[in-house]
Amino acid sequence: MFEIDTYKVQLVKEGSAEYAHIYADCPENAGEIIAQYLKGVDREHFVVLMVDIKNHVIGINTVSMGTLCGSLVSPREVFKPAILSNAASIILGHNHPSGNTEPSKEDIATTKRLVEAGKLMDIPVLDHVIVNVVTSDCTSLKEEGFVR
Repeated sequence: MFEIDTYKVQLVKEGSAEYAHIYADCPENAGEIIAQYLKGVDREHFVVLMVDIKNHVIGINTVSMGTLCGSLVSPREVFKPAILSNAASIILGHNHPSGNTEPSKEDIATTKRLVEAGKLMDIPVLDHVIVNVVTSDCTSLKEEGFVR
């Protein structure tokens, strides 16, 4: 006889905060939520907003923390909180510590990869927003044509 471990998978709420917007129905609202969540960070953070069918943000999760100029992002880590929270879709977001919200080649490649993963998992990526956490300015990769 062999033993096989059994596991219980669950989502654990770490806390909550008040935000000016609860709907991520445009890049500016998503950008404000992400900028407020990341306020004061000193390096790049990649986050996922979990969204219900009415574009109501039901949760935020930090997927990875990087260096001053980048972070590693795995589709497995991006979609895990979305699956556990029963999100209908997700919005990706990250900051550039430099304050420049223009997407890098790596940002574009990562976005395209995650959009394709979302299609396979039936959890659409609605947008990827790059924010300046000081001014809340943002760039939407959907508006730039990289999320389809």
